[in-house]
Amino acid sequence: MTDTLDAQPAAPLGRRERNKIKVMARLYEAAISLFAEQGYDETSIDEIAERADVARGTFFNYFQRKEDLLCVWGEKRRDTLLATMAADGVVPDCAVGRLRHCMTALAQINEAHRHETNALLMAWVRAGRPLLEDPYLADLFAEVVAGGVESGEFRSCFTAEQIGHALRDLYLGTLYRWCGQPEEPADRLTGELLTTLDLILQGILVDRPPEPAS
Repeated sequence: MTDTLDAQPAAPLGRRERNKIKVMARLYEAAISLFAEQGYDETSIDEIAERADVARGTFFNYFQRKEDLLCVWGEKRRDTLLATMAADGVVPDCAVGRLRHCMTALAQINEAHRHETNALLMAWVRAGRPLLEDPYLADLFAEVVAGGVESGEFRSCFTAEQIGHALRDLYLGTLYRWCGQPEEPADRLTGELLTTLDLILQGILVDRPPEPAS
């Protein structure tokens, strides 16, 4: 029998909890807008508190240091990626299509928030976040690749984890280069990432016999 306690809906948040969520959101949004406008290093905690219309001490009730905002930024980008991919409504039926779908979604997120990405990416790297945070993107790629190996679409000479990490590394490298070329059209990132993906696919796709002439 199912425990009736497990089926109970979550209790609604009280006013204090709702206010805390609102203040944290204001602080985060204020910080991100300032980072995009004037740079991460050039933005002070005092400026963030002022933009959020709270006392300076309130900032430390939610974040121990400015660097903690980078962790939240990374988490929100992960959530945005998953939401963007789910919102499309159509899941490609092959591993290649799913990888291209993921790369296109990543490109769209960065292209839509170019100033934000330019301002925060290098700060995120300097803070060691690529090493400290879970490699969720590599895991996402690896999951798709594992399905491709199982279906016979990809060769099994490399592990899915190895390919997942290689794709993540190539994605980040392409993103760094794109951020360093602000004069280039924003939508160029999509083509760059899909070309990068093709470099990997050429090495792991199973050779298919030519289709018979009709």
